[in-house]
Amino acid sequence: MYKAFGHTHWIIPDGYIPETSSGALVSHESVCVLNGSSEEALLKFTIYFEDRDPIEDIPYVVPGRRTKHIRTSSLVKDGEQIPAGVPYAIEVRSDIPVVVQYSRMDATQAENALMSVMAYPVK
Repeated sequence: MYKAFGHTHWIIPDGYIPETSSGALVSHESVCVLNGSSEEALLKFTIYFEDRDPIEDIPYVVPGRRTKHIRTSSLVKDGEQIPAGVPYAIEVRSDIPVVVQYSRMDATQAENALMSVMAYPVK
C-alpha cells in the first residue's frame, strides 16, 4: 500500500484562458494533480471570479498512483464552465493529500509561452 503525500487544500490565484490562439497550438491551462496514494483522490474544484459568484464543488477523481492533467476548460458543473478571456482563481480540495501544479500555454502569438508553477498549499 502506498501512502498519500502532499496536501489536501491548494490555491491557484492566477487563472486566465486566452481567447485566441495562433498556429496549430491552442491556448489552454491545466491543473496537474499527482496522487501517489493507492487510494483514489476525490477532488472538488471551486472557481472564483472578480465580478460574479464562484462555480463551486466541481467534482473530479484522480485514481491511485496516477497523475492527471486537467484542462480548466473541461471543468463543468450544471452546464457552467470557465469562460475564456476572464480572470479567475482556483481552489482545489482533496479528501487525501495530493500534489498540485498549474500550467498555462499561451499561443496567442507565433512565439508561444508556457508557464508552470506549483499551487499554494493551504495548511
